[in-house]
Amino acid sequence: MNQTAEVATLPPLTDEFLETAILYEANIRQYSPEGSFDAFTADIPKLKALGVDVIWLMPVYPISSTKRKAYGNIMAEDIEDPEERKKYLGSYYAISDYTAINPEFGTLEDFRRLVKTAHDNGIYVILDWVANHTGWDHHWIKEHPDYYTKNEAGEVSEPLKDDGRTPEGWTDVADLNFDNPELTPAMIAEMKYWITEEDIDGFRCDVAGFVPTEFWRKAIPELRAEKKIFMLAEADNPELLEDGLFDMAYGWANHHLMNDIAKGEQPAAQWWAHYNGQMEKWAAGDYVMNFVENHDENSWNGTFLGRTGANWESCLVLSYALPGMPLIYSGLEYDLNHSLKFFEKDSIPKTKGKIWPVLEKLAAVKKEVPALHGGVNAANYEWIHTFHDPDLLAFRRFKGDSEILYLANFSSEVKNLPVKAMGTFSFFKSGEKVQIDGEKNFEIAPNSYLFLVKN
Repeated sequence: MNQTAEVATLPPLTDEFLETAILYEANIRQYSPEGSFDAFTADIPKLKALGVDVIWLMPVYPISSTKRKAYGNIMAEDIEDPEERKKYLGSYYAISDYTAINPEFGTLEDFRRLVKTAHDNGIYVILDWVANHTGWDHHWIKEHPDYYTKNEAGEVSEPLKDDGRTPEGWTDVADLNFDNPELTPAMIAEMKYWITEEDIDGFRCDVAGFVPTEFWRKAIPELRAEKKIFMLAEADNPELLEDGLFDMAYGWANHHLMNDIAKGEQPAAQWWAHYNGQMEKWAAGDYVMNFVENHDENSWNGTFLGRTGANWESCLVLSYALPGMPLIYSGLEYDLNHSLKFFEKDSIPKTKGKIWPVLEKLAAVKKEVPALHGGVNAANYEWIHTFHDPDLLAFRRFKGDSEILYLANFSSEVKNLPVKAMGTFSFFKSGEKVQIDGEKNFEIAPNSYLFLVKN
Protein backbone atom coordinates (compact mmCIF):
# COMPACT_ATOMS: atom_id res chain seq x y z
CA MET A 1 0.00 0.00 0.00
CA ASN A 2 1.33 3.46 -0.81
CA GLN A 3 2.56 5.83 1.86
CA THR A 4 -0.36 8.20 1.38
CA ALA A 5 -2.87 5.43 2.09
CA GLU A 6 -1.06 4.48 5.32
CA VAL A 7 -1.16 8.06 6.60
CA ALA A 8 -4.67 9.13 5.67
CA THR A 9 -7.11 6.26 6.09
CA LEU A 10 -10.61 7.21 7.26
CA PRO A 11 -12.81 5.06 9.49
CA PRO A 12 -14.90 2.51 7.56
CA LEU A 13 -18.06 3.90 5.99
CA THR A 14 -21.21 3.08 7.93
CA ASP A 15 -24.90 3.07 7.04
CA GLU A 16 -25.46 5.65 9.78
CA PHE A 17 -22.93 8.02 8.16
CA LEU A 18 -24.55 7.63 4.75
CA GLU A 19 -27.99 8.62 6.10
CA THR A 20 -26.89 12.27 6.04
CA ALA A 21 -24.23 12.13 3.31
CA ILE A 22 -23.88 14.61 0.44
CA LEU A 23 -22.06 13.58 -2.76
CA TYR A 24 -19.96 15.89 -4.97
CA GLU A 25 -19.12 14.99 -8.58
CA ALA A 26 -15.73 16.45 -9.51
CA ASN A 27 -15.01 17.12 -13.18
CA ILE A 28 -11.25 17.68 -12.86
CA ARG A 29 -10.74 18.79 -16.48
CA GLN A 30 -13.32 21.55 -16.23
CA TYR A 31 -13.11 22.44 -12.53
CA SER A 32 -10.38 25.03 -13.07
CA PRO A 33 -8.51 26.83 -15.87
CA GLU A 34 -5.58 24.50 -15.11
CA GLY A 35 -7.75 21.39 -15.23
CA SER A 36 -5.48 19.72 -12.69
CA PHE A 37 -5.69 17.59 -9.58
CA ASP A 38 -3.81 20.26 -7.64
CA ALA A 39 -6.28 23.02 -8.52
CA PHE A 40 -9.16 20.89 -7.26
CA THR A 41 -7.26 19.71 -4.18
CA ALA A 42 -6.76 23.32 -3.08
CA ASP A 43 -10.54 23.77 -2.92
CA ILE A 44 -11.43 20.57 -1.07
CA PRO A 45 -11.60 22.34 2.34
CA LYS A 46 -14.20 24.72 0.85
CA LEU A 47 -16.48 21.77 0.11
CA LYS A 48 -16.84 21.17 3.84
CA ALA A 49 -19.05 24.27 3.97
CA LEU A 50 -21.42 22.50 1.56
CA GLY A 51 -21.52 19.40 3.76
CA VAL A 52 -19.74 17.21 1.20
CA ASP A 53 -18.94 13.75 2.59
CA VAL A 54 -18.05 11.84 -0.57
CA ILE A 55 -16.24 13.06 -3.69
CA TRP A 56 -16.90 11.17 -6.91
CA LEU A 57 -14.04 11.77 -9.33
CA MET A 58 -14.96 11.47 -12.99
CA PRO A 59 -12.51 9.11 -14.76
CA VAL A 60 -8.90 9.97 -13.93
CA TYR A 61 -7.29 7.45 -16.30
CA PRO A 62 -5.46 8.07 -19.61
CA ILE A 63 -7.75 8.59 -22.59
CA SER A 64 -7.38 6.61 -25.80
CA SER A 65 -5.67 8.43 -28.68
CA THR A 66 -7.09 5.99 -31.24
CA LYS A 67 -10.59 7.01 -32.39
CA ARG A 68 -10.54 9.93 -29.95
CA LYS A 69 -13.82 11.77 -30.36
CA ALA A 70 -13.79 15.47 -31.33
CA TYR A 71 -17.42 16.41 -32.01
CA GLY A 72 -20.48 14.80 -33.54
CA ASN A 73 -19.24 11.82 -35.53
CA ILE A 74 -15.84 13.42 -36.17
CA MET A 75 -12.73 11.87 -34.65
CA ALA A 76 -9.67 13.94 -33.72
CA GLU A 77 -7.56 11.89 -36.14
CA ASP A 78 -9.82 13.09 -38.99
CA ILE A 79 -8.86 16.73 -38.39
CA GLU A 80 -5.98 17.76 -40.64
CA ASP A 81 -4.79 20.88 -38.81
CA PRO A 82 -2.51 19.63 -35.99
CA GLU A 83 -3.17 22.69 -33.81
CA GLU A 84 -6.91 22.27 -34.17
CA ARG A 85 -6.55 18.55 -33.45
CA LYS A 86 -4.87 19.30 -30.09
CA LYS A 87 -8.05 20.98 -28.83
CA TYR A 88 -9.90 17.67 -28.71
CA LEU A 89 -9.04 15.77 -25.55
CA GLY A 90 -11.53 12.94 -25.94
CA SER A 91 -14.04 11.32 -23.62
CA TYR A 92 -13.08 10.51 -20.06
CA TYR A 93 -14.93 7.21 -20.61
CA ALA A 94 -12.62 5.97 -23.41
CA ILE A 95 -9.96 4.55 -21.09
CA SER A 96 -6.59 3.31 -22.33
CA ASP A 97 -5.23 2.08 -18.99
CA TYR A 98 -7.29 1.27 -15.88
CA THR A 99 -4.37 1.59 -13.45
CA ALA A 100 -2.67 4.79 -14.64
CA ILE A 101 -3.32 8.52 -14.29
CA ASN A 102 -4.29 10.89 -17.10
CA PRO A 103 -1.23 13.17 -17.48
CA GLU A 104 -3.63 15.96 -18.47
CA PHE A 105 -4.57 16.15 -14.77
CA GLY A 106 -1.13 15.69 -13.19
CA THR A 107 0.87 12.85 -11.71
CA LEU A 108 0.13 9.90 -9.47
CA GLU A 109 1.65 11.87 -6.59
CA ASP A 110 -0.77 14.72 -7.34
CA PHE A 111 -3.64 12.23 -7.24
CA ARG A 112 -2.42 10.82 -3.93
CA ARG A 113 -2.25 14.34 -2.51
CA LEU A 114 -5.88 14.87 -3.54
CA VAL A 115 -6.98 11.68 -1.77
CA LYS A 116 -4.99 12.54 1.34
CA THR A 117 -6.44 16.06 1.46
CA ALA A 118 -9.96 14.69 1.15
CA HIS A 119 -9.34 12.11 3.87
CA ASP A 120 -7.74 14.73 6.12
CA ASN A 121 -10.97 16.71 5.76
CA GLY A 122 -13.14 13.70 6.60
CA ILE A 123 -14.26 13.23 2.98
CA TYR A 124 -14.29 9.86 1.19
CA VAL A 125 -13.24 9.48 -2.45
CA ILE A 126 -14.84 7.20 -5.04
CA LEU A 127 -13.62 6.70 -8.62
CA ASP A 128 -15.66 6.53 -11.79
CA TRP A 129 -15.28 3.00 -13.18
CA VAL A 130 -16.09 1.91 -16.73
CA ALA A 131 -16.42 -1.87 -16.87
CA ASN A 132 -18.52 -2.00 -20.03
CA HIS A 133 -15.89 -0.86 -22.55
CA THR A 134 -12.36 0.49 -23.03
CA GLY A 135 -10.69 2.92 -25.42
CA TRP A 136 -9.35 1.54 -28.68
CA ASP A 137 -5.70 1.62 -27.65
CA HIS A 138 -6.15 -0.20 -24.36
CA HIS A 139 -3.46 -2.89 -24.15
CA TRP A 140 -6.09 -5.62 -23.80
CA ILE A 141 -7.10 -5.14 -27.44
CA LYS A 142 -3.71 -6.47 -28.54
CA GLU A 143 -2.96 -8.77 -25.61
CA HIS A 144 -6.46 -10.18 -25.03
CA PRO A 145 -8.69 -9.54 -28.06
CA ASP A 146 -10.85 -12.38 -26.75
CA TYR A 147 -11.97 -10.03 -23.96
CA TYR A 148 -13.94 -8.02 -26.53
CA THR A 149 -17.20 -8.32 -28.40
CA LYS A 150 -16.73 -9.14 -32.10
CA ASN A 151 -18.92 -8.06 -35.00
CA GLU A 152 -20.11 -10.34 -37.79
CA ALA A 153 -16.75 -9.89 -39.52
CA GLY A 154 -14.90 -11.09 -36.43
CA GLU A 155 -13.52 -7.65 -35.62
CA VAL A 156 -13.50 -5.98 -32.19
CA SER A 157 -16.73 -4.01 -32.02
CA GLU A 158 -18.02 -0.81 -30.51
CA PRO A 159 -20.91 -1.40 -28.06
CA LEU A 160 -23.99 -2.88 -29.76
CA LYS A 161 -27.65 -2.73 -28.87
CA ASP A 162 -29.51 -5.76 -27.54
CA ASP A 163 -30.01 -7.14 -31.08
CA GLY A 164 -26.23 -7.72 -31.29
CA ARG A 165 -25.98 -5.87 -34.60
CA THR A 166 -26.97 -2.22 -34.22
CA PRO A 167 -24.25 0.07 -32.80
CA GLU A 168 -25.04 2.22 -29.76
CA GLY A 169 -23.21 5.07 -31.47
CA TRP A 170 -20.27 5.05 -29.02
CA THR A 171 -17.68 4.85 -31.77
CA ASP A 172 -14.76 5.90 -29.55
CA VAL A 173 -14.89 2.78 -27.35
CA ALA A 174 -14.58 -1.00 -27.77
CA ASP A 175 -17.13 -3.27 -26.11
CA LEU A 176 -16.00 -5.79 -23.49
CA ASN A 177 -17.51 -9.28 -23.58
CA PHE A 178 -18.14 -10.81 -20.16
CA ASP A 179 -19.11 -14.10 -21.74
CA ASN A 180 -15.36 -14.74 -21.58
CA PRO A 181 -14.83 -15.99 -17.99
CA GLU A 182 -11.22 -14.74 -18.00
CA LEU A 183 -12.34 -11.10 -18.25
CA THR A 184 -13.98 -11.05 -14.81
CA PRO A 185 -10.86 -11.74 -12.67
CA ALA A 186 -8.83 -9.38 -14.86
CA MET A 187 -11.30 -6.54 -14.32
CA ILE A 188 -11.56 -7.21 -10.59
CA ALA A 189 -7.77 -7.06 -10.29
CA GLU A 190 -7.75 -3.61 -11.92
CA MET A 191 -10.40 -2.37 -9.48
CA LYS A 192 -8.59 -3.84 -6.46
CA TYR A 193 -5.47 -1.85 -7.33
CA TRP A 194 -7.17 1.42 -6.42
CA ILE A 195 -8.43 0.06 -3.10
CA THR A 196 -5.28 -1.72 -1.93
CA GLU A 197 -2.66 0.62 -3.38
CA GLU A 198 -4.36 4.03 -3.43
CA ASP A 199 -6.89 3.69 -0.58
CA ILE A 200 -9.90 4.91 -2.54
CA ASP A 201 -13.28 4.35 -0.91
CA GLY A 202 -15.45 2.91 -3.66
CA PHE A 203 -16.67 3.32 -7.22
CA ARG A 204 -19.36 5.02 -9.26
CA CYS A 205 -19.92 2.45 -12.01
CA ASP A 206 -20.70 3.79 -15.47
CA VAL A 207 -23.64 2.16 -17.31
CA ALA A 208 -23.69 -0.52 -14.61
CA GLY A 209 -26.84 -2.07 -16.06
CA PHE A 210 -25.06 -2.79 -19.35
CA VAL A 211 -22.63 -5.08 -17.52
CA PRO A 212 -23.97 -8.54 -16.57
CA THR A 213 -25.23 -8.60 -12.98
CA GLU A 214 -23.26 -11.79 -12.49
CA PHE A 215 -20.06 -9.80 -12.87
CA TRP A 216 -21.10 -7.48 -10.04
CA ARG A 217 -22.12 -10.50 -7.92
CA LYS A 218 -18.57 -11.78 -8.27
CA ALA A 219 -16.69 -8.47 -8.13
CA ILE A 220 -18.32 -6.50 -5.33
CA PRO A 221 -17.90 -9.09 -2.54
CA GLU A 222 -14.24 -9.47 -3.52
CA LEU A 223 -13.75 -5.70 -3.37
CA ARG A 224 -15.56 -5.44 -0.04
CA ALA A 225 -13.25 -8.13 1.34
CA GLU A 226 -10.41 -5.62 0.93
CA LYS A 227 -12.20 -2.66 2.54
CA LYS A 228 -15.68 -1.36 3.35
CA ILE A 229 -16.45 0.62 0.20
CA PHE A 230 -19.32 2.67 -1.22
CA MET A 231 -20.74 1.51 -4.56
CA LEU A 232 -22.94 3.71 -6.78
CA ALA A 233 -24.56 2.24 -9.91
CA GLU A 234 -25.35 4.43 -12.88
CA ALA A 235 -28.57 2.50 -13.36
CA ASP A 236 -32.07 2.32 -11.95
CA ASN A 237 -32.20 -1.51 -11.82
CA PRO A 238 -33.39 -2.73 -8.39
CA GLU A 239 -31.59 -6.05 -8.89
CA LEU A 240 -28.26 -4.24 -8.67
CA LEU A 241 -29.02 -3.34 -5.05
CA GLU A 242 -30.00 -6.88 -4.06
CA ASP A 243 -27.90 -9.05 -1.75
CA GLY A 244 -25.56 -6.27 -0.65
CA LEU A 245 -24.29 -5.38 -4.12
CA PHE A 246 -24.49 -1.66 -4.89
CA ASP A 247 -25.32 0.75 -2.08
CA MET A 248 -27.14 3.29 -4.25
CA ALA A 249 -28.62 3.67 -7.71
CA TYR A 250 -29.56 6.66 -9.88
CA GLY A 251 -32.88 8.42 -9.31
CA TRP A 252 -33.39 8.96 -13.05
CA ALA A 253 -37.19 8.88 -12.86
CA ASN A 254 -37.28 11.52 -10.11
CA HIS A 255 -34.90 13.73 -12.07
CA HIS A 256 -36.79 13.58 -15.34
CA LEU A 257 -40.21 14.26 -13.80
CA MET A 258 -38.78 17.13 -11.73
CA ASN A 259 -37.47 18.73 -14.95
CA ASP A 260 -40.81 18.23 -16.71
CA ILE A 261 -42.73 19.80 -13.82
CA ALA A 262 -40.34 22.76 -13.61
CA LYS A 263 -40.74 23.38 -17.36
CA GLY A 264 -44.55 23.07 -17.20
CA GLU A 265 -44.54 19.94 -19.36
CA GLN A 266 -46.13 17.80 -16.62
CA PRO A 267 -48.47 18.83 -13.79
CA ALA A 268 -46.92 18.87 -10.34
CA ALA A 269 -49.82 16.67 -9.25
CA GLN A 270 -48.24 13.87 -11.31
CA TRP A 271 -45.64 13.52 -8.54
CA TRP A 272 -48.07 11.72 -6.23
CA ALA A 273 -48.64 8.72 -8.51
CA HIS A 274 -45.03 8.76 -9.73
CA TYR A 275 -43.50 8.60 -6.29
CA ASN A 276 -45.91 5.95 -5.07
CA GLY A 277 -44.69 3.86 -8.00
CA GLN A 278 -41.06 4.52 -7.06
CA MET A 279 -41.69 3.37 -3.49
CA GLU A 280 -43.16 0.13 -4.82
CA LYS A 281 -40.26 -0.37 -7.26
CA TRP A 282 -37.46 -0.30 -4.70
CA ALA A 283 -37.08 -2.73 -1.81
CA ALA A 284 -36.91 -1.62 1.82
CA GLY A 285 -33.46 -0.18 2.49
CA ASP A 286 -32.79 0.70 -1.16
CA TYR A 287 -31.97 4.32 -1.89
CA VAL A 288 -31.16 6.49 -4.88
CA MET A 289 -29.05 9.49 -5.79
CA ASN A 290 -31.17 12.62 -6.23
CA PHE A 291 -29.69 15.13 -8.65
CA VAL A 292 -30.57 18.36 -10.40
CA GLU A 293 -27.39 18.25 -12.52
CA ASN A 294 -24.62 15.84 -13.51
CA HIS A 295 -22.02 15.73 -16.29
CA ASP A 296 -24.35 14.13 -18.85
CA GLU A 297 -27.35 16.33 -18.08
CA ASN A 298 -25.28 19.52 -18.15
CA SER A 299 -23.36 18.79 -21.36
CA TRP A 300 -26.14 17.22 -23.39
CA ASN A 301 -29.51 18.37 -21.98
CA GLY A 302 -28.90 21.95 -20.89
CA THR A 303 -28.06 23.59 -17.60
CA PHE A 304 -29.90 23.22 -14.31
CA LEU A 305 -30.84 26.92 -14.23
CA GLY A 306 -31.90 26.80 -17.87
CA ARG A 307 -34.05 23.69 -17.39
CA THR A 308 -35.77 24.79 -14.19
CA GLY A 309 -36.04 28.55 -14.67
CA ALA A 310 -38.02 30.32 -11.94
CA ASN A 311 -38.44 26.97 -10.16
CA TRP A 312 -34.71 26.33 -9.65
CA GLU A 313 -34.75 26.70 -5.87
CA SER A 314 -37.86 24.56 -5.45
CA CYS A 315 -36.10 21.79 -7.42
CA LEU A 316 -32.81 22.12 -5.55
CA VAL A 317 -34.53 21.88 -2.16
CA LEU A 318 -36.62 18.96 -3.44
CA SER A 319 -33.42 17.02 -4.23
CA TYR A 320 -32.43 17.32 -0.55
CA ALA A 321 -35.89 16.80 0.91
CA LEU A 322 -36.52 13.45 -0.79
CA PRO A 323 -35.29 10.10 0.57
CA GLY A 324 -31.88 9.35 -0.90
CA MET A 325 -28.56 11.18 -1.23
CA PRO A 326 -28.24 14.58 -2.94
CA LEU A 327 -25.56 15.28 -5.56
CA ILE A 328 -23.68 18.51 -6.31
CA TYR A 329 -22.02 18.60 -9.74
CA SER A 330 -18.91 20.75 -10.28
CA GLY A 331 -20.01 24.31 -10.96
CA LEU A 332 -23.54 24.01 -9.59
CA GLU A 333 -22.35 25.70 -6.40
CA TYR A 334 -21.15 28.65 -8.52
CA ASP A 335 -24.37 29.04 -10.56
CA LEU A 336 -22.93 27.26 -13.62
CA ASN A 337 -25.17 28.38 -16.45
CA HIS A 338 -23.52 27.01 -19.58
CA SER A 339 -23.18 23.48 -20.88
CA LEU A 340 -19.59 22.36 -20.36
CA LYS A 341 -17.80 21.04 -23.41
CA PHE A 342 -17.36 17.29 -23.17
CA PHE A 343 -14.40 16.60 -25.47
CA GLU A 344 -12.56 19.93 -25.13
CA LYS A 345 -11.16 22.08 -22.35
CA ASP A 346 -13.70 24.32 -20.66
CA SER A 347 -14.01 25.78 -17.18
CA ILE A 348 -16.60 26.45 -14.51
CA PRO A 349 -17.17 29.86 -12.87
CA LYS A 350 -15.69 30.31 -9.39
CA THR A 351 -17.78 33.21 -8.05
CA LYS A 352 -20.38 32.51 -5.39
CA GLY A 353 -23.86 33.60 -6.43
CA LYS A 354 -27.37 32.60 -5.40
CA ILE A 355 -26.90 28.81 -5.17
CA TRP A 356 -23.94 28.54 -2.74
CA PRO A 357 -25.82 29.99 0.29
CA VAL A 358 -28.80 27.72 -0.36
CA LEU A 359 -26.51 24.68 -0.50
CA GLU A 360 -24.85 25.75 2.77
CA LYS A 361 -28.21 25.97 4.53
CA LEU A 362 -29.39 22.69 3.03
CA ALA A 363 -26.22 20.99 4.26
CA ALA A 364 -26.85 22.14 7.81
CA VAL A 365 -30.43 20.87 7.77
CA LYS A 366 -29.46 17.57 6.08
CA LYS A 367 -26.90 16.86 8.80
CA GLU A 368 -29.03 17.90 11.79
CA VAL A 369 -32.59 16.74 11.00
CA PRO A 370 -33.41 13.00 11.31
CA ALA A 371 -36.52 13.54 9.14
CA LEU A 372 -34.09 13.99 6.22
CA HIS A 373 -32.25 10.71 6.73
CA GLY A 374 -32.04 9.17 3.29
CA GLY A 375 -30.20 5.84 3.40
CA VAL A 376 -30.90 2.29 4.56
CA ASN A 377 -32.89 3.61 7.54
CA ALA A 378 -34.47 6.57 5.76
CA ALA A 379 -37.11 8.72 7.38
CA ASN A 380 -40.70 8.04 6.36
CA TYR A 381 -42.27 9.76 3.35
CA GLU A 382 -45.97 10.68 3.19
CA TRP A 383 -47.94 12.59 0.57
CA ILE A 384 -49.79 15.73 1.68
CA HIS A 385 -53.24 16.12 0.11
CA THR A 386 -53.18 18.95 -2.45
CA PHE A 387 -56.90 18.74 -3.29
CA HIS A 388 -56.24 17.88 -6.94
CA ASP A 389 -54.49 21.17 -7.63
CA PRO A 390 -52.28 20.39 -10.66
CA ASP A 391 -49.63 22.94 -9.66
CA LEU A 392 -48.87 21.78 -6.11
CA LEU A 393 -46.36 19.20 -4.94
CA ALA A 394 -46.39 18.52 -1.20
CA PHE A 395 -45.15 15.84 1.20
CA ARG A 396 -43.95 15.32 4.75
CA ARG A 397 -41.12 13.22 6.08
CA PHE A 398 -40.74 12.12 9.68
CA LYS A 399 -38.53 10.07 11.96
CA GLY A 400 -39.08 9.97 15.71
CA ASP A 401 -40.09 13.47 16.80
CA SER A 402 -38.43 15.09 13.79
CA GLU A 403 -40.56 16.19 10.82
CA ILE A 404 -40.26 18.26 7.65
CA LEU A 405 -42.94 19.68 5.34
CA TYR A 406 -42.18 20.41 1.69
CA LEU A 407 -44.83 22.51 -0.10
CA ALA A 408 -44.12 23.72 -3.65
CA ASN A 409 -46.14 25.82 -6.07
CA PHE A 410 -45.02 25.43 -9.70
CA SER A 411 -47.53 27.93 -11.11
CA SER A 412 -47.35 31.69 -11.74
CA GLU A 413 -50.20 32.34 -9.29
CA VAL A 414 -50.39 32.44 -5.49
CA LYS A 415 -51.71 29.18 -4.03
CA ASN A 416 -53.16 28.30 -0.64
CA LEU A 417 -52.78 24.87 0.93
CA PRO A 418 -54.20 23.69 4.27
CA VAL A 419 -51.80 21.30 6.00
CA LYS A 420 -52.43 19.07 9.00
CA ALA A 421 -49.56 18.85 11.51
CA MET A 422 -48.73 19.37 15.16
CA GLY A 423 -45.87 21.28 16.73
CA THR A 424 -43.48 24.18 16.24
CA PHE A 425 -41.83 24.38 12.83
CA SER A 426 -39.11 26.68 11.49
CA PHE A 427 -39.16 28.12 7.98
CA PHE A 428 -36.01 27.07 6.10
CA LYS A 429 -35.48 30.45 4.43
CA SER A 430 -36.12 32.86 7.28
CA GLY A 431 -35.73 30.75 10.40
CA GLU A 432 -39.04 32.19 11.60
CA LYS A 433 -41.09 29.79 13.71
CA VAL A 434 -44.73 28.85 13.24
CA GLN A 435 -47.01 26.85 15.52
CA ILE A 436 -49.34 24.33 13.90
CA ASP A 437 -52.10 22.97 16.12
CA GLY A 438 -53.94 20.47 13.99
CA GLU A 439 -54.25 22.38 10.71
CA LYS A 440 -52.89 25.57 9.21
CA ASN A 441 -53.39 27.26 5.85
CA PHE A 442 -50.19 28.20 4.04
CA GLU A 443 -49.93 30.76 1.25
CA ILE A 444 -47.29 29.77 -1.30
CA ALA A 445 -45.92 32.41 -3.65
CA PRO A 446 -45.77 31.77 -7.42
CA ASN A 447 -42.92 29.49 -8.55
CA SER A 448 -41.83 29.04 -4.98
CA TYR A 449 -41.85 26.65 -2.05
CA LEU A 450 -42.10 26.43 1.72
CA PHE A 451 -39.77 24.09 3.56
CA LEU A 452 -40.59 23.74 7.25
CA VAL A 453 -38.57 21.83 9.82
CA LYS A 454 -39.56 20.46 13.25
CA ASN A 455 -36.52 19.02 14.97
